[in-house]
Formats: sequence, C-alpha cells, structure tokens
Amino acid sequence: MSDQRKNGRHALVTGAGSGIGRAIAVALAACGHRVSLCGRRAPPLEAVRDEIAAAGGEAFVLDGFDVTDAQSVETGVAKAIAQAGDIAVLVNCAGEAPSAPFDKTDLALWSRVIGINLTGTFLVTQAALASVKRAGNGRIVNIASTAGLTGYAYVSAYCASKHGVVGLTRALALELARTDVTVNAVCPGFTDTPLLDNAVETITGKTGRTNEEARATLARANPQGRLVTPQEVADTVLWLASEKATAITGQAIPVAGGEILGG
Repeated sequence: MSDQRKNGRHALVTGAGSGIGRAIAVALAACGHRVSLCGRRAPPLEAVRDEIAAAGGEAFVLDGFDVTDAQSVETGVAKAIAQAGDIAVLVNCAGEAPSAPFDKTDLALWSRVIGINLTGTFLVTQAALASVKRAGNGRIVNIASTAGLTGYAYVSAYCASKHGVVGLTRALALELARTDVTVNAVCPGFTDTPLLDNAVETITGKTGRTNEEARATLARANPQGRLVTPQEVADTVLWLASEKATAITGQAIPVAGGEILGG
C-alpha cells in the first residue's frame, strides 16, 4: 500500500460523472481523500478521474455501477474496497429529476425515479455500511433536495423520492447514533447542473420562454435570486465529512439561499 493510500481516507461517490457528484468528488480529492467514482458510463467518470489526477489526487473509476441493481452495487462496492480500502465517506448522489403532471406520471416513470433516488440510496448504503463502520469515524451523506423538505408541482415522483431519502437519513442516523458513524442529508435548491438544464429545456419547450427566462424563473425560488453552485453543495459535504461535524447527525441541511426556513 502506497503512502498516499495510507494517509488518505477512502470516499465513494455515486453519480460522480457530472454536476454535484463531480464537484463533491473533486473537492474530496483536493482534501486528500482517495475517491471511488461511481456511475453507469465510463467516459464522464474518466474525465473526472483525469481532472483529479492532474491536481495530484487519486481516484478510481467504477463504471457500470447501477444503483438500482443490487448485484451491480454489491460488486462495485466490493471492488472499491479492494482497490482503495474501507469506505470512510459515502456520498449517495446518483439521481434523476424528470418532470410530468401527476396524472401523466405513469408507473414506469414513478418506479424509475423511486428506484434511482431512494432505493439506490438504500442499496448502496446497505452494501457499504459494514465497511463504513470498520473505517472509523465514518460519514454517510445523502444528497437529497429542497424537494425532500417541501413540495413542487409537476415533480411528484421526485418529491416523494427525496422525502424518502430524508426519512431514511433520519432513521439510520438514530440507529447509528451510538457508533462513530454520522448520517446526514444535504438538500440543494435549484442548482446549476445538467439536471437543471433538463428542467430549463422542459420549461422552454412548454412555454416558449428563452433559456435565460427559464433559468431566471428557477432562480427566483431562491430568496438570494440566484442558482446554487455545485461547489457550494460540495463545501457542505466537506464540512459534514470532517471531524468538525462529529456531533451533526440526522440532519437535512438546505443549501438554498433561504428558500427553506424552519427548525
């Protein structure tokens, strides 16, 4: 085992090929973590790996990692542990956010979104939990959404899935409260990612608005009048992954410019 592997903790990030997942993976690597990059397609993961390597970090590509398939998850997690050691930080970021009116949300769409966003989080966490416990001072961070804390029209499946992720986070945090593993959810508002680009495309297609007008409409949900950046979400994850957040568990933390208020 190299000195670098001895000194760095192993972080596994799903959905690491773009958007928030990519930002989290790069940020964790910059802080010295060895990062397993999980996703279905190799090219975007390889691009993130090369970006991390160019900055002096260490990352591993785990393509063909389908969070909806239990065998794929078990195989991928086992491979990650074999090549980088026990998983100290698990970040569940894989997700999908299609838009449709409730009466046009068929069972296939509902099942796909629940499968990726909620069941995927369950499967990956269950497969990795024993390793996270062994690693010591373990961290599980689930990327939920403000949609897990409130409701939005035309994304009923997405809202339901992210509410489920928040509930799962809270339940598991209590189960693990007397261990040294913390479990938290990060809940971004509208964030400037490829997922948001898909929402913009839907808005422009249905309303005839320009891309700029559609993006401005989404930004207005944030009292700060802007979109959240992936780096802001990654910074929150870095804090939760650090020793400074040892007493923080079972929380659903909005990163949304004041859109969600309350305690």
